[in-house]
This record gives sequence, C-alpha cells and structure tokens, in this order.
Amino acid sequence: MSDYIFKAKLLEPDLIRVLIYAHLSKLDNPSFTMVKDGTTQKLSNIEKVTVQFNTYAYDIRLDAPLELGHAYDIISANFGRTALDVTKATEFADFDEKFYYPEPLGFVYTTKATIFQLWAPLASQVEVVYELHAHEYRQMMRREEKGVFRARIDKNLDGARYYFSIVNSGQIVSTTDPYAIASTENGHRSAVVNLARIKTPLYENKLPPFSNYNDAIIYEASVRDMTIDKTTTIRSKGTYRGLIEHRAKTRQGNKVGIDYLVSLGITHLQLMPIYDFATVDETNPHASYNWGYDPAQYLVPEGSLSTNPSDPYTRIKEVRSMVSAFHQAGIRVNMDVVFNHVYESSTSVFERVVPNFYFRRQEDGKLSNGSFCGNDLASERPMVRHLIIQAIKHWITFYGIDGYRFDLMGILDISTMKIIAEETRKLKAGFMLYGEGWNMPTALSSSERATMDNAHLLPGYAFFNDSFRDIVKGPTADDHLADKGYLSGAEEYRLGFKFAYVGSSLDLVFKPKFQFPHQSINYVECHDNSTLFDKLVIATPEDSERDILQRIKLINAVNMIAFGVPFFHQGQEIGLSKFGDFNSYKSGDKVNQFAYVKLDDRLEMANYFYELTKLRKDCGFLREDQTNHIEDMIEFEDLPSGGLLIDYVKLPPQDAYKQFSVFINPSKENIFYELKNYAKIIFSSSGYVAGKLETFVRRVMIPPLSVIIVGLRHEDDFEL
Repeated sequence: MSDYIFKAKLLEPDLIRVLIYAHLSKLDNPSFTMVKDGTTQKLSNIEKVTVQFNTYAYDIRLDAPLELGHAYDIISANFGRTALDVTKATEFADFDEKFYYPEPLGFVYTTKATIFQLWAPLASQVEVVYELHAHEYRQMMRREEKGVFRARIDKNLDGARYYFSIVNSGQIVSTTDPYAIASTENGHRSAVVNLARIKTPLYENKLPPFSNYNDAIIYEASVRDMTIDKTTTIRSKGTYRGLIEHRAKTRQGNKVGIDYLVSLGITHLQLMPIYDFATVDETNPHASYNWGYDPAQYLVPEGSLSTNPSDPYTRIKEVRSMVSAFHQAGIRVNMDVVFNHVYESSTSVFERVVPNFYFRRQEDGKLSNGSFCGNDLASERPMVRHLIIQAIKHWITFYGIDGYRFDLMGILDISTMKIIAEETRKLKAGFMLYGEGWNMPTALSSSERATMDNAHLLPGYAFFNDSFRDIVKGPTADDHLADKGYLSGAEEYRLGFKFAYVGSSLDLVFKPKFQFPHQSINYVECHDNSTLFDKLVIATPEDSERDILQRIKLINAVNMIAFGVPFFHQGQEIGLSKFGDFNSYKSGDKVNQFAYVKLDDRLEMANYFYELTKLRKDCGFLREDQTNHIEDMIEFEDLPSGGLLIDYVKLPPQDAYKQFSVFINPSKENIFYELKNYAKIIFSSSGYVAGKLETFVRRVMIPPLSVIIVGLRHEDDFEL
C-alpha cells in the first residue's frame, strides 16, 4: 500500500496550497482540478512550487476569491481527491465584517412553526435533525445572508430535541446549538421550549431601589454548597429548589438556605456558575463535584442543580423560581459568568460549528492561554461578542438576573465590556458589573484588556481589589500563606491599610487604583484560595481558635465599613474552614459545603454580621463615592499597639450622625483613648448597640482584636 498524504488548504481568499507527501524522486507535470458543488474547474495557475523532504507544496492562484458556503474538492491526477480545507478563511482581513450578523440567533418558536437559525459561514451544508414524539426527522437548512442557515418547520415543536449536522471542509459533524436556551441531560441534545409557558413572576418590583454600587453587600455562594449539608431539613439538597425551601432548619432549629441568607441582611447574592458546565454528570450529580468554571452552554442552566435534568423545562422553571424567591425577599441575584474560556476548545460546540474562529490565537498560531485553561475566547471578534451579548441579555430578560461577576475579566476586551455595560443598563437600572481584573497573559494587547490597570476606561465596572485583600489579611498565594496583613498582626501594614480603607481611590501612600470607591470590590475571602479561617491558622499560629474567630469578626467589620463594595464568601461570617484545601474546585461536598453545624456553634458570629449590615445601611457616609468628599471627611490617627483611629470629622448634614469615630485594635492588648468630650457607643463586640443602649463614654477602651465605634447623633445631648 502506498504511503502518501494529499491535502489542500485555502491560504488567502484566492490562493490554495496543495500539499503532497510521497516517497518520490520527483513529481512531474502535476495536474489539479477543483470541484465546486459538482462543477469542475481546471487549476492551472501554479504560482509557486516548494519541495522539501518528500513534501511537495503547490501554491495555486485562483481567478477570483473563493466564495465560502460551497463544497470544494481538489483532484490530483496522481493522488485522487481531497476536500479543500477553508478554515483559515476565519483569519482573512475582511471575514469579521463580511460575515457579521447582528440579529438574534437560535430558534424562534410559535405554536404553529419553529425557525432554526445557525451561523455557520464556513459550512457547505447544514441539516437540522429533530426528534418529536419518538420519531426523528431531518430538514435541510437554507444558506442565507452572512453565513446564516435557516429552516422553518411548520409544526408545533414544543419539547422537541434537536441537533445540527454540519459539513465543514468535507467533514460531517453533529453538534448542539451554540445559542440553545434549553437542553437534555449533559448537553446531549438541544431542546425547543415555549418560554411563554413559564409564568413565574420575577417580583422585581419587590426589590428596594438601587443605583450606587456602594449600597451593595455581596455574598458569594454556591447553590450546591448552601444546600447539600446532610444535617439540615432541606429536602431537595444540592438544587435550585433546595436553596429556596422556606422554614428548613439546622439540628438546633436555626435558619438555613434562603431564610439564613435573608437573616444576614445582604443585598446581593452572587451565585457561582449556574449556566451549563461540563464536568459534573447531570444524571448522577453526587458522584462528582465541580464549581462550574468549565463552561459548556452559555444560555442553558446547569442540570446537575436541577431536580430533573432530563426534562429541559425543569431546570429553566427552577432557576426562574429561585431568582423570583430572592427578589420577593428583597435580595438581588448576581451571576458568576465565565466568558474567558470553555471547558475544552477542540470538542466544544463552537469549534464544531465554525472551526478556527471562536478562540484567540498567538502570532505563531498557538491557542492563547492567558486563562491557563488551554483556550481564551476571542471576545474581540464581533460574532463571539454577539454570542456573549445574547447570553447576557437572555439571563436578564428571562431570568431576572441583577448583575454579573466576570471570571478572569482581564482576558476580555474593553470594547466588548463597554457594549455589555450599555446593553445591560438599557434592560435594568442599577445593574451590577464587576470582575477579576488581573492582567493575564492573553494574546491581546494590554491596552485592550479589561484589567484593573484600565479601570479608568471602564467606570461602570468594579474590580476585585487584591490590594485590600493582601493588606488586610496577608497574601493568599501558597508560598505566602504564613505572611500576615495588618489585621492579622503586621503593624507595618498600617500605612497601606489606610489606602485600602478608602477603596484604593485616593493618592494616599500609593497612587489610586480606581477613580471611585465603587470600583473597588473589598474582599478578603472568595471561593478561590484559602478561607479566612484557614489563612489565619497558618499566618497566626500563636492565636487560639477563640482568637482566630475574634480576628475574623474584626476583619469582617472592617470589610463591611470600608469605602467601596463589601464582598463576603459563604461561611466567612462564621469562620468556616476547607480543612487546608486551597484549591477546592473539585474537592467535593465535605470540603466545600456550608457546614450548618458550625452555624449552630457560632450563631453569635452570624448575628454580629447582621449587625454590621444594619450599620452600613444606616450610615450613608460609609457608602460615599466621591473621593473629594472622602478626603475631607476622614482623618487617620495612629494609636499604640498598632491600633488606628478613623475619625469622621466632616459628616454630611443629612446623615443621622454628627460625629463618628472608628477604633481598630488588631493587637492582643487593650488600647485606651481619651475623647475630647463624651460620645455614645455605637458599635461594639455586642453589635450595633446604638438605639439599644444609651452608653456615653469619655474614655474609650478598645479590647483586643476588635472594632469599637463611638459618636453622636444630631439629637444627642452631649457635644464634642
């Protein structure tokens, strides 16, 4: 049998390269013919011949640019026939402009007909294959403008399963719909659904007014983690439905799930990924675990969190009901989205539909890997952006989502993020946009990345403030876990702490990172890295568990009252541990679950957290967003033992308080401070005591590892 390879590839709009590998001394008088949809054309303009190591390359110039959307074969008189590979056409200079399609894609359903629409500009043929009432049907789709294929089926296809059979460069592939909004288990088939059947009200009118990011108190949680604990009375554990079961209890009768989250006083619940992700088997969800940062279908809810993943409707209904329940409780729902990469590029729906298009590449042709997941989505390309925008809109308009947290936002391009800001705010006032602004090594110029370095170009976005995190508690990287921050005992960080406290938005010690405090997501713990408890176990080995828990209360208090947007991870309020696991994305329920038995043991800490939320909501000046006002408002004074006084010397006259002083003691010594005049204790280790106790003091004692706030309301008798 002969050992040879015969291939043909479109290199330029009017240039084909034929490659032949064969053990020949030479190849005389090569002859090539191109077949277009069955019509033959002689290829005689061989522009260049290259011979090297038994490989013969023939560059053939065409009479006119090749038109995509047809079946092309190249025939060699010596080696037979091969399909022409046209995938490089996605790199041609005019491709994006030529094939940009601005209208919505996916299916359009009515009770009388369904229109399927698929953008597949390289394809020569597309069929939609659908199953209805246990019978399978095939319908050829017609290629129309901008590489969009359409087919109209004059039946009521409600509930039909479907997929596409696509011919790209002679290869037949089967694939689901990249714009699908419904799916069977594990993304096996896309599904047609009638969204008008789902009538759950979203109760957005129950939400309190919201316009300033600084009014938000964000709590990050996982649907599965918040409901999976076996010790609670939640019936539908690990599911959307379980999260909103009212009156479920811990062993000691304390609130769980939605009732617990409401009791904390948060304003925004940030849910870890609830779109369809790849690595949990939806038919057996408890056999494996994953956070969900491995996207599969961007417009479809994840089935492993549903009570019936085989039914396309169930997960849709349950997500909408979940959002509705939180809206009724006055809590907005933010969604964690991962538009920077997919689970696996080579097998993804995107690569199957339009090969060599959706993923960013380096100059040498390798896939860009700034996400460290093997592929970066090319958000800067108009039709990739189109997919992102359609997904963004769908989750808002149908599910009522109130904000997006963007995973590795620095991978995405600024232009796309600006369009997202415009489109989301057309749909919902007060919509939150924020993400991880790290400057990742993606194949996009630094000036185009949506990073913290470019925060001035994205005033409508907030960024996770790693300076706040590292200064307050100490660095989180594995090789720095023993390093302390200011509130874990490093007095030398006190100067930097002042910069963190003002939302890193004033020229104070360091140059400002942000134009406004609302751009600073102030956090010390999130799903990544160690929990605050586990960090302190390593960084403060001299502390007892009691000390660590007290230090957590101190850190949570500062996190809550600092300028910017306070962010908390599930369980941070009561000091939950992941048992030293610092990358628990697939570590299972035992490591990641919200351990409600600890809530029973530490209920006082949860109550303290609620008192903090009340304080922040009551004091408008804590949520100030104008840097000049903040600069005039506060003064810092260093205290003994590494302590700090933050004196609010110029409060807005419309606020309840005329004087407000925050004392921070990160040491294990008592700190004493003599006030000029008497003031009332506002906040202490007992919580927000203003209005409960009428305790006026002249000499303030700040106990170890605590925050004490004193001040006066306008109606108080004592004047300073």
